[in-house]
Amino acid sequence: MQQNIVRTREVTKVYRMGKVEVHALKGVDLEIRAGEYISIMGPSGSGKTTLFNMVGGLDKPTSGKVYIEEVDVAQLDAYELAWLRCRKIGYIFQTFNIIPVMTALENVTLPMVFAGLTTDEARDKGVALLTKVGLGDRVSHKPFELSGGQQQRVAIARAMANDPSLILADEPTGNLDIKTGTEIIELLQQLNKEQGVTIISATHDHKMLSASDRIVWIRDGKIDRIEERSDVKIEVGTIEGEA
Repeated sequence: MQQNIVRTREVTKVYRMGKVEVHALKGVDLEIRAGEYISIMGPSGSGKTTLFNMVGGLDKPTSGKVYIEEVDVAQLDAYELAWLRCRKIGYIFQTFNIIPVMTALENVTLPMVFAGLTTDEARDKGVALLTKVGLGDRVSHKPFELSGGQQQRVAIARAMANDPSLILADEPTGNLDIKTGTEIIELLQQLNKEQGVTIISATHDHKMLSASDRIVWIRDGKIDRIEERSDVKIEVGTIEGEA
């Protein structure tokens, strides 16, 4: 039996804007096993991104519990939470979020330096990671010299910098064309299968379903259903059951 890497218990999140309360999550229970590839899907405003932020330690619940490797995230102070995010979790974003004045290699090695690696150790590891994602000949290029797909590959290499047990990918194909998006999905799937990294993706991209072990459908702040990949029925232009 695989251990849970992420576990939530009765998680709620309420955002207050003046006198208005927005209940983004309403008692979410979820268990994600180590080594799984999970896609969180749902319409805009469903709570998908909020749940994603909770399981990544980017936000704290209004009530309930979030455990990452059985550590209660709410009990961590700012330093401990920063350590968890640096050492245990890699992040990939729709807008890449790589630093424009730094080369691909410098972007990838920055988290390693924060984690205590020497410059030489970080460089060797960074080159190896960029080579793994197909950018071994682009290590000295800056973001403006790279295509969107290449920038996302840099972001993936950076996410792997400190050998995380969990990668969180927020709409990783959102700014990419179909062909490039498919290549990024295949790369994430390769990392998941070959290195055993747990991947959790918040996405609208139905192409992600073929790579996922399970799909968590969110609606109105609650988990509507959780499906195995084999249970998802794909129709032309839509996914059965999605509004």
